[in-house]
Formats: sequence, C-alpha cells, structure tokens
Amino acid sequence: MSHENKGTALVTGASSGIGEVYAERLAARGYDLLLVARRLDRLDALASKITAATGRRVETLKADLGDRTDVARVEKRLTDDASITLLVNNAGISLDGSFLDNDSEAIAKLIAINITAPTLLAAAAAKAFVARTNAGIVNVASVLAFAPEMFDGIYSGSKAHLLNISRSLAVQLKDRGVRVQAVLPGATRSEIWENAGKDIDALMPGMVMDTADLVDAALQGYDRGEVVTIPPLHDEGLYEAFEAARAAMAPNLSRKDVAPRYRA
Repeated sequence: MSHENKGTALVTGASSGIGEVYAERLAARGYDLLLVARRLDRLDALASKITAATGRRVETLKADLGDRTDVARVEKRLTDDASITLLVNNAGISLDGSFLDNDSEAIAKLIAINITAPTLLAAAAAKAFVARTNAGIVNVASVLAFAPEMFDGIYSGSKAHLLNISRSLAVQLKDRGVRVQAVLPGATRSEIWENAGKDIDALMPGMVMDTADLVDAALQGYDRGEVVTIPPLHDEGLYEAFEAARAAMAPNLSRKDVAPRYRA
C-alpha cells in the first residue's frame, strides 16, 4: 500500500471485472478514487472494501454511459475537479451476435457506450489534464481492433476507434505532461461475456486471461510509458513488424494519380 497521494483516478465500469481490479490496484498505488457505473450498490460495496484495505478516499457516482445526460455529468467532474489526474475509460458492452442478429437499438447502445462516451470523456480529460501534474488517460480497447473478421465487427470497430484516438492523443499530449495508453486485452474473464450471452471458456478454451493478470500487466505497460499495451502478445516482434509495415505504407496513402492497377 502506498501512502503517496497521486490525486484521484476516475474509473468507468468500476462495479465489476477489469474496472474493479483497476480500482483496487490504483488505490494501492496511492490514488483516491471516483468510481463510475450503473450499479450503485456494487460501487458502494467496492468503495467500502477499498477504503478499509487502503485508507484511500473513494467516491461513487451512478451513471449510465449510454445516456448523454449522465455522460455530461462525468465530463463535468473531469473538467471541474482538479484532483482528478487519471482517467480509466473501461466501461464497455458487446452484442449477442452480429449485425444480422441485433436491432438498431442494440447497435446504437453499443456505439453510445463503447465509442461516444469514452471519446467525450477522453476529450474532456485531455483538455483538463494539461493543467494538472503527472496526469494520464487509459483507454481499455481490445486485440480485436486488429482482427475485425472475428466475432462482430461492431464491437471490434469500437475498440479500433479507441486505439485510434489513444494514438492520436498520445502524439498531441506527449510534451504536455499527459500520458496516454491503449490497453488491448485478449479474451479476459469478465462479466461482459455473460452479459452478451457468451460462454467465453467454450468459445476460447484455454485462452482466457485472469482479470487481475491483465490489469497488473497493463499497469506495468503504463509504468514503461507504452502507448499500446498488449498483455497476451508474447512475441512483441509481431507487433513491431505490424507497426513497421503501417509506417512504411503511411507516406504512400495519398497521391494525385490513381494506382496503375485501377486504370482501365
């Protein structure tokens, strides 16, 4: 347990799974907490547990991040509360099935929670954090950002969006005292699978990472200053090769002339 006060960490989706473990680990590292989720009873129980174990101040905030009014309340806290120095954008949902199996309401809900809310919160944090010391933004994305063919492209697309904004913000904020990290879990033991009606152990037997291991690895990546952290990827050279290929392609993506292969 750390007695250092690092400010307050705002963690979304903190009532279970990855968000709950982040809350526990960050408190042990010296952060006070502002925990955000829909289930206030579970947030309050977690807050009491963390305060008893660490002595940190823990506040809870009931918010449905699919509701624009609730998102605005969380944005306001990020903007107005100068003690907040870390945002963990963790809240997210997945669908039971794909485009073909879900109606427009379910798809719109995923977009609101997985894309709109974390984007608005990251933007609010970025603007506020440049005036604060040693601040950071952590966006919990997914390895599916690199594998859109797997499962449904709506979920993986939402995580690719988080990866994109993380990389962009990291460049914009690198000289302004704000660290930005995208965490890309693989299959991780979390309620998000149950809520989507999926048995993750049946889908990916022997490949499911424990939540605590995922968060501990992500925090190691944060300490190392990584912009992209992929805890399940053992061969880092694969990602480095991917990045090298992407960097090599980038200067060639915009040209005055059409590529010869597309000429009649």
